[in-house]
Amino acid sequence: MSDFLSVDEAAARLGVKPATLYAYVSRGLLQRTRGPHGRSQFARADIDRLATSGRPRGVDVTEIAVHSAITSIDGDHIYFRGRDALDLADERRFEEVAEWLWLGQFPDGLAWAADARAVEIGRRVQDALPAETLPLDRLRIAVTSLAPSDTMRYETGREAVVVTGRRLISSLVDCLPVNGAAGGETSPLAARLWRRLARRAPRPDQVRILDAALVILVDYELSLSTLASRLAASILADPYAVISVGLSALGGPLHAVASLAAEDLLAEVGESGDAAVVIGERLRRGDRLPGFGHRLHPQGDPRAAFLLGRLERAERPGTRMEAVRAVLAATRERGLPPPNVDFALAALAHISDMARGASEAVFAVARTAGWIAHALEAYALGAEIRPRAIYVGTSTGPER
Repeated sequence: MSDFLSVDEAAARLGVKPATLYAYVSRGLLQRTRGPHGRSQFARADIDRLATSGRPRGVDVTEIAVHSAITSIDGDHIYFRGRDALDLADERRFEEVAEWLWLGQFPDGLAWAADARAVEIGRRVQDALPAETLPLDRLRIAVTSLAPSDTMRYETGREAVVVTGRRLISSLVDCLPVNGAAGGETSPLAARLWRRLARRAPRPDQVRILDAALVILVDYELSLSTLASRLAASILADPYAVISVGLSALGGPLHAVASLAAEDLLAEVGESGDAAVVIGERLRRGDRLPGFGHRLHPQGDPRAAFLLGRLERAERPGTRMEAVRAVLAATRERGLPPPNVDFALAALAHISDMARGASEAVFAVARTAGWIAHALEAYALGAEIRPRAIYVGTSTGPER
């Protein structure tokens, strides 16, 4: 008899669904390892312990199971169609990884170009917004303004959606106001996005770091914004509507907006010069420290370690890295949770002197490609995702 159980065997032994099993892992109640062929497995002794002690309390999970071949998360490893996400960030550009998620193959020298008419419309709308409008809000408005110019947006066939995805993401970036040095709009998307977010022209290594950030953020299994997008796609909402739903779901404080709060933390530390005082004051007020801790990676978000390592290696005299180092040192000294990718994104924006809210925009642009990948799966399945409600209100029937 094997000392390990597969996911299905462990779930059956506990009488729960696989989603609940993974919830136990995320809460530190159960550990999983990688078995043959990279599949998750669980120690039989651990499963037996949980089975005999009863279902753990405090684990309240709403289970929605969706079959997907896009992303898998196994411990501290994230895989995009079986390829390690961090390896892809080292080896490939964002556009290539997006195509890998969409088609399962890498393009051969493909350059993404925006639709000129759509960009012109988008820029007119952007010009009408207040100057202080945050980049994420600009992206939300841009999707709505771009959609009417695409007369083929209701076509949900694979080839059509891929073309729409390339044009939509390119147009979203290209219609944003330019903050930095001008450049060609057929250059890599990361370079075009940099010019919209940063005030200074980038070095080549800085563009490469931004490109890597886009890659590692392109998808993360079924995060809530991805689930919302996929629900929309399951009822054949067009790609623009799917992306609009996803961008709307990013507004919560537990999603991409956490990176904006981390940006503000770093700005405050940069001004005061004392990270411990700034962090201590926030904790005294009972504020949540933004950008630290991750329920699926209690020992540290591998995406954060990857991106912060890249930033440290690229650091040069006169940069704004000191505030980042000071915050990391202060949190380590007090035994606070390690940083997550939201803090790493905020660090990228802070060091690069980007506009406030730039980290949210990087997250949103990256995740848009992931939402399109999930939309492609949902369109191909042709089956509506229909969650069921468990009614817990007062009885509506006749009294008995």
